[in-house]
Amino acid sequence: MCSDAKRKRGDLTTTQAPFIEEARAGAQLFIDQPYELYSEKNQRTWRKLYHQILPRWERYAHHRFLEGVENVALDPDQIPRLEDINSFLAPLSGFSARAVSGYVPAYLFFDCLRQRAFPTTITIRDEHLLDYLPEPDIFHDAAGHVPMHTDPLFADALVRFGEVARSAALYAQERAEDVTVYRRLENVIKGMARFFWFTVEFGLMRDGSSTKAYGSGILSSFSELEYAIENERAQRYPFQLEWVINQYFEINTFQPLYFVISSFEELFSAIEELEQWIQAGKLDNVAPGEPEIQEADLRSFLDAELSEDSP
Repeated sequence: MCSDAKRKRGDLTTTQAPFIEEARAGAQLFIDQPYELYSEKNQRTWRKLYHQILPRWERYAHHRFLEGVENVALDPDQIPRLEDINSFLAPLSGFSARAVSGYVPAYLFFDCLRQRAFPTTITIRDEHLLDYLPEPDIFHDAAGHVPMHTDPLFADALVRFGEVARSAALYAQERAEDVTVYRRLENVIKGMARFFWFTVEFGLMRDGSSTKAYGSGILSSFSELEYAIENERAQRYPFQLEWVINQYFEINTFQPLYFVISSFEELFSAIEELEQWIQAGKLDNVAPGEPEIQEADLRSFLDAELSEDSP
């Protein structure tokens, strides 16, 4: 089938989208959102996801997230246009959603955060896989992440995390001649990824007298949102940096362990401490386990442009 014919066949279902296949084949990482390609099935999936999870947001989500849902004016019935999201985000936090064709190597992902941009998947999960998807989709990114991006304190924490990634790249490049640099860098990235996972993706936070979800992985999963807050099998512990960077995580099932942080101010302080630990070599040897660090992730740090005037 020719390229034009593929584009006319509207569908942006995850793993089934010709537009994404073409972009990847052409090595296009950052792309436009071809809104006309969303099928009625795609729109129906968004509606099902949104209306199903809304009551659980109201019960289990941190109040800053709920404020963000209102501020960004997500449409319950239609997949959002990223340009509309960005028009709401700009005056609130300066953040933007930046469409990508798929996996973004670690440094490039974190450096987008430093520049107040969030790599955003444009495909949406299949309507028969509403509650679980082993990779991001637009519901995870736009409904799970974006509302928190309206909050200036949280947005600043993401930027600070991006700056930590830049510091880690500099740390690695200064040791590029060391024969152990790959192993040490792998551990640093693993520790950073775990930190991101247990905060931005699957973090819990005190909200008044309650514990609520602020992590997007929880907030975009109907079942895990209730499980993380209420199920007695879920372990919840106060955030501890040393534990977090050494704790492997689960990708294909509910998390057995969650970390509860007290505030966005504590999150920001923990990110600054993470940078200090990287510079002191405390992440050079973290515990084994998930996540697996790919060659592309390592190269993204070692090949990063780190001149003083780089954006």
